[in-house]
Amino acid sequence: MDERYVLRSYVVGAAAARTGDEMSGPALLLAGLAITGSASTATLLLGAVTVSAAVGGPVFGVLLDRSPRPGRLLAVALGAYASALVLILLSIGRVPVVATLLIAVCAGLLGPALSGGWTAQLPYTVREKDLPRATALDAMTFNAAGLAGPAAAGAVAGTVGAPMSVIVSATLLGAAVPAAWRLPVPSPSSSPSPVLALPLRPPARTPLSADIRAGFRAIVRTPPLARATAVSVISCVGQGMFVACTPLLGERVFGAAGHGVLLLSGVAASALLANAVLAQCPRLMRRPDSVLRCGTLVLAVAFLLAATGRPVPLTFAALIAGLGEGPQLAALFAIRHREAPGRLRAQIFTTGASLKITAFALGAALTAPLATRSLPVTLLSAAVIQAFAALSYGSRVRRKSPGQCRA
Repeated sequence: MDERYVLRSYVVGAAAARTGDEMSGPALLLAGLAITGSASTATLLLGAVTVSAAVGGPVFGVLLDRSPRPGRLLAVALGAYASALVLILLSIGRVPVVATLLIAVCAGLLGPALSGGWTAQLPYTVREKDLPRATALDAMTFNAAGLAGPAAAGAVAGTVGAPMSVIVSATLLGAAVPAAWRLPVPSPSSSPSPVLALPLRPPARTPLSADIRAGFRAIVRTPPLARATAVSVISCVGQGMFVACTPLLGERVFGAAGHGVLLLSGVAASALLANAVLAQCPRLMRRPDSVLRCGTLVLAVAFLLAATGRPVPLTFAALIAGLGEGPQLAALFAIRHREAPGRLRAQIFTTGASLKITAFALGAALTAPLATRSLPVTLLSAAVIQAFAALSYGSRVRRKSPGQCRA
């Protein structure tokens, strides 16, 4: 099959799945509020879908690594996630809230499949020399989803009703199933040479817990991978704080809490533009370790600007944040592709996604007590966290071995 067609199918499928995922959270929130009239129930629904991702990531990653056809397993997960969203919608207000929350928790277990599960398959869709450009395109699907998903949820809810936004989200997830099903089958010849000399697939008799431990050991014992994971997780704490501050920023700076969403749209649009440049100029990704550090420092600068609480600096802060966030994500993917052992690739990606989701939620939770006292102090704290994340990478970057990908 033509490589360009395979990559195009991958990007379209990933964009549909991730847009549906980004849309699902706001859609559930709006639908829960519209059907039950209870803000607490709606918030619990969103929290239930999010919290279980931390557990689902490592387990689902091991299953992907074990599967001889991970694309088909990914397709099943997408179908199951879409079905669970419809089931949640049908159960709201008709069954006890606990039952609906249980369905949401089960659906959330599959969340990392939409991020790390897809990205882990990317090296099998393109040649090694084309991986930097493909990685930038893959990162762009996250940026596009972050821009379109919440906006689509609000638009659909405002025109045809909140429940229909959940249906549209599930439809987008279902539309990605054929692309996942057709993903290439991993083989030793198509896989980039791993840093660790491990077989492509673990023996089927290996206990699940042993593979999970092996994945965590690979992250911890591979220095560039450990540092990149630490930077991304710490950075997500600061990003969660900034996102949680946007409604207050919208209210205090622009006169309406809803205007804070425009700040997030600016971040996503700027990140999309930055990664589009990286896709056209893959040479810029020759040193992803440096890009990761620089992107995180750019986020620190953006949050410092946001702390001024003035309209013009705040607008520029959102745009600058995207210029840091987009390349940061692309660089993180590039480092994982370069460093991840072949037989643990999917687990490392999904575990990383789970850790980032958890860190983001922690940052958002920390914002509540801080922002009520001082919004500028909260944003300054987010900036300090970003600076600490960048400095935590250190200056030592391991040289590439001959088998590792080059831009």
